[in-house]
Amino acid sequence: MSSSDTHPVVGVVGAGQLARMTQQAAIALGIELRVLAGSTTESAARVISDVRLGDHTDLATLRDFAKGCDVVTFDHEHVPNAHIKALARDGVTVRPGADALVHAQDKAAMRERLTALGVPCPAWRRIASAAEAERFAADHGGPVVLKAARGGYDGRGVWVRENPREAAAEAERVLAGGVPLIAEEHVPFQRELAVLVARSPHRQGVAYPVVETVQRDGICVEVLAPAPDLDPETAAVAQSIGLRIAEGLDVTGVMAVEMFQTDGGLLVNELAMRPHNSGHWTIEGARTSQFEQHLRAVLDLPLGSPAQTAPVVVMANVLGGEDPDVHSRYEHVMAHDPGVKVHFYGKEVRPGRKIGHVTALGDDLETVRARARHAAVYLSEGIYV
Repeated sequence: MSSSDTHPVVGVVGAGQLARMTQQAAIALGIELRVLAGSTTESAARVISDVRLGDHTDLATLRDFAKGCDVVTFDHEHVPNAHIKALARDGVTVRPGADALVHAQDKAAMRERLTALGVPCPAWRRIASAAEAERFAADHGGPVVLKAARGGYDGRGVWVRENPREAAAEAERVLAGGVPLIAEEHVPFQRELAVLVARSPHRQGVAYPVVETVQRDGICVEVLAPAPDLDPETAAVAQSIGLRIAEGLDVTGVMAVEMFQTDGGLLVNELAMRPHNSGHWTIEGARTSQFEQHLRAVLDLPLGSPAQTAPVVVMANVLGGEDPDVHSRYEHVMAHDPGVKVHFYGKEVRPGRKIGHVTALGDDLETVRARARHAAVYLSEGIYV
């Protein structure tokens, strides 16, 4: 190992809430976590001792950061792919590698590769002109979904337009700004599902229970584990798809696969090659949290059990409200329901921003869901639901 006391050193590029929660798992495993942060005020930089400040798009900074690390991994997908390849050429162990991570960075590359693997996806195509967007919308009928091929998340970089004329106008506007674009058919789905998988360099793989994610304004507000009333065969298919993608893309670490459940089956929507919001429930709700699992995977340790610790687990995101003093509302939440677990990310409170989450466990879905909702809404807005 690289550190002087033989503890492995894992470098995380990015210092958001994912790196912050990974630190909790690292402490228990005796792993030294180092983060590359843009400032000392970032979420993980507030709680991790080994913080390096710098720009994740600068290769020299990345090279200096990687010195002494046993492995380098990521809290986000925004590191230039060419820089990741350069680190690998330098002899740095980077997981996931550039050839895998590009499929989480570039939606067009992802769609091309998943299509080649035979993974079910919405109809799609690259868009280089307004005319191409207009033709795609005319061919597929109904609304069309335009997506920035790079950089979009939490509903950003996604535009739904109702007809070919509107699609053409939006494509022209977006392309004029230099944003690469794809078009997808608008999928009439029953609900959104997600499956979290992990894969190690030794090709060991595990899949967590399939969950339902509830979105509002493009932001995940709830995760229900396991997905209620999901046919066991469909759940097994979803897990199989996740593991097949991880194998086909040679992913190392945790990967979240977001899916649409439709009348005709499952369609893959998005990929994230890192711990993910849809897996935060695993901190209390699974035998091995997604953060511990990611550390195990990138260090090529045996993977942990993904089994749930309770029949029902509900995670609710806490969004910023008008009153930033969330701590004044702790007492009510903790006294009202001592079983609810609260996680805050050390972020400045802004309306609509994810600032934390709560998790509730139990036997009955509606009861557990109500508990999680009550805690999340009260912490956010100070009102009862």
